[in-house]
Amino acid sequence: MKKLYVSAFFLLVAVCSFAQQRDARAKAILDEVSAKFKTYQTVTANFAYSIQNAQGKILSKKTGIVNMKGPKFNISFGSNKIISDGNTVWNYDPSTKEVTVNNANKSESTITPQKLFTDFYNKDFMYVMGNESTVNGKPVSVIIMQPIDKNKPFSRLYVAVDKASKTIVSTTVVEKGGNRYVYMVSRLKPNAPIPDDQFTFDKAKYPGVEVVDLR
Repeated sequence: MKKLYVSAFFLLVAVCSFAQQRDARAKAILDEVSAKFKTYQTVTANFAYSIQNAQGKILSKKTGIVNMKGPKFNISFGSNKIISDGNTVWNYDPSTKEVTVNNANKSESTITPQKLFTDFYNKDFMYVMGNESTVNGKPVSVIIMQPIDKNKPFSRLYVAVDKASKTIVSTTVVEKGGNRYVYMVSRLKPNAPIPDDQFTFDKAKYPGVEVVDLR
């Protein structure tokens, strides 16, 4: 896989541009991605997640799968799970045999898996076009995003959009300290049937689990 990168020259231009505008071409691409995703009834996505330090060394790497249906989602990292029916969120950690229960935060600022594929960029970010690149041999458009709120713990997002399919194939979050969190989507399958019981936590399936209800 070819690494996504932005030249030093373009970064200088980009830094200046952030303060001036939301790039029209970048917005058009993001709007296409969002509009297409919103037509899906359900989505299943396989992804890889890695943490890299400022020198590019991989500190941690995991793979997972996320199922989405309307506002509902089910994320699995191995045996760890985050499940929501749109009203309640269950966070299951097998290492502690605990499931933490919270009310779903429905504010516009809350990031859910669905928002990462749709219109999270509309109010909270400035953005410009980055260099053209490839991911797994496929041409992608790279969009560089900067949070409007300077108190956010991250300074940049790099979003790579497959030119042909108009889907997000990777997102890189750069912390102010230099660490990078890289999310790579390896497979995205829309409109496959997903039963509703995938979006609730069934305690009976996890003998001995302790429920920590924080609602």
